[in-house]
Amino acid sequence: MKITPEHQRLLESYAGAVRPWRKWGPYVSDRSWGTVREDYSAHGTAWDFLTHDIARSKAYRWGEDSIGGICDRYQILVCAPAFWNGRDPILKERLFGLTSSEGNHGEDVKKYYFYLDATPTHSYAKMLYKYPQSEFPYRWLVEENRRRNGNGMEFELLDTGIFDENRYFDIFIEYAKADTDDIAIRLEIFNRGPEPAGRHRSRSARLFQQLDPAVQGGDHRFIGVLPFQEALL
Repeated sequence: MKITPEHQRLLESYAGAVRPWRKWGPYVSDRSWGTVREDYSAHGTAWDFLTHDIARSKAYRWGEDSIGGICDRYQILVCAPAFWNGRDPILKERLFGLTSSEGNHGEDVKKYYFYLDATPTHSYAKMLYKYPQSEFPYRWLVEENRRRNGNGMEFELLDTGIFDENRYFDIFIEYAKADTDDIAIRLEIFNRGPEPAGRHRSRSARLFQQLDPAVQGGDHRFIGVLPFQEALL
């Protein structure tokens, strides 16, 4: 069998608890809101205790969430992309979905994203997120699924017509390591619609740092933004 550079990275000797090539990777959760990790409710109602609406104003205790984020093995430092189409009332920072109490058939994310490639050491990783150009129908998805009350088909994002005429962006999020602590990040945004769009897109990624558990409860804190060279294709 041919030994590739990835095989060599996997076979490298190391000292400590974490392999150097696995120190950084896509370890950031797609969704931390509505999970038992962040649930401090009296009766274990995680979805009601920490909702998607609250998440953007919440300092998580046990970990961040993002769309295609990257962090170190212990999530001390997090790089999390954020997007805006100029029409949504909030930044696109994390996945959105519904649960059974909202008329859905169990927990279900109402977005479209695809993990395209990755190596075992996370020396390379790539994903695709499809971001509608029109205002995201948060309320419509909730109200229509609640009206159906679990009967028949779920009301999906495609059913809203928001992707008609290909009016969306393909956002490719790509990571490549030159070394264990040297990571290149590339975001490519393609307008698939028939007209120019996206003049308000985000050109940065959020950075968060985990505080010591003995200090301020150990919550994550926002520490700045990482700028990217602008390019819309």
